[in-house]
Amino acid sequence: MSVSQSLKYFFLRFRRFCGFICGFVFFISGILKLMDPVGAGLVMDSYLNFLHVGFLKFASKGLGLFFALAEVLIGTALITGVWRKVTAIAAISIQGFFTLLTLVLLIFNPVMDCGCFGEAIHLTHLQTFVKNLIICALLAVAFIPMRNLGRPLKRKYVSFGIVCASVIAFSVYSLLYLPLVDFTDYKPGIALSAARPDSETTDEEAFESVFVYEKEGEQKEFTLETLPDSTWTFVSTHTVQKQSLDDTGADLSFYNEHHEYQDTLATQGNVMIISIYNPDIKEKKWKEIVGFAEQAKGAGFTPMILVAATPDQINGIATNDIPVYFGDYKTLITLNRSNGGAAWFSQGYLIKKWAPRLYPDEEQLSEYIKSNPTETILENDSEGNLIFQGILLYVFAVMLLL
Repeated sequence: MSVSQSLKYFFLRFRRFCGFICGFVFFISGILKLMDPVGAGLVMDSYLNFLHVGFLKFASKGLGLFFALAEVLIGTALITGVWRKVTAIAAISIQGFFTLLTLVLLIFNPVMDCGCFGEAIHLTHLQTFVKNLIICALLAVAFIPMRNLGRPLKRKYVSFGIVCASVIAFSVYSLLYLPLVDFTDYKPGIALSAARPDSETTDEEAFESVFVYEKEGEQKEFTLETLPDSTWTFVSTHTVQKQSLDDTGADLSFYNEHHEYQDTLATQGNVMIISIYNPDIKEKKWKEIVGFAEQAKGAGFTPMILVAATPDQINGIATNDIPVYFGDYKTLITLNRSNGGAAWFSQGYLIKKWAPRLYPDEEQLSEYIKSNPTETILENDSEGNLIFQGILLYVFAVMLLL
């Protein structure tokens, strides 16, 4: 082989390697978001608000999943090398769009996360922009000019199909249940701030409720002491921190119907918290939630229901003496990605979570309460991590070896 042929071969291999690196980043970025569809929807919601198209909020979860799936499919095509010209156009187009978008974020610097890698990795706007520039440069090396891109082996089309089917199955699982790996602030093993023995700050001193009301298309925030007159329409409520606290635990703030904060209740013994971040659910779902809470009570847990609403919004709903408390939407959707999901706290430590479809029965709950909480944390954390790592090893083995 002549020197010129060797250089040509090396350059072709280098272009292919650049495409592979871009495919790896696309795939990992997309699969981390597909693992947490609710989180992907929250990220998309932030983008919609920033772009002043908040009226599309109803579609935020669907849009988040669409872009995440597009990233995974483009990443898979880049790694396997199928349909190289079409894949190049798609990759360059979507990467160019997001690079321009992150440039806008860098200029205006809004308080939001880019969500490039879901909750797993948080980047600043500058880091995101630099990352996107590097990916653009790699794509340019890999595909410009768009000739002599080579042809993939026919079996790579089979690899692409197998991986796509696996990713779709993974997405369906993630939509129905909780993420296999929890990257939120409320992952099993964390301790609540209210459980700190050295804390001298009371809940009333640390937090306050902020109420959002709307009048003639204008929204404003009010405190409990400055609520507006009846001409204003209630929109939502959330909790804000009035003073700084040290970062030795997660804050789970909630209050009763008298607006008295009850955070410490989650730290007393074995507590089962059922969180409802969207209270607009059917009566049948409410009955299932209350039924599970009663089972938890019978097994020895202290059950409570946390709702992202105000007391007047759930008047008339039968809870069979199960205590109901109120928190803000962001906290409850972070605590549990499933609406009506359950979280077990033991002495203020988060032990385990469940999606509504996987509620344990009373016998299982009795076994849990007798078990060692630390062992339960390690067992479930290891199981989810191992399954996700196994999925990644499987799909990369199919893409590279088949």
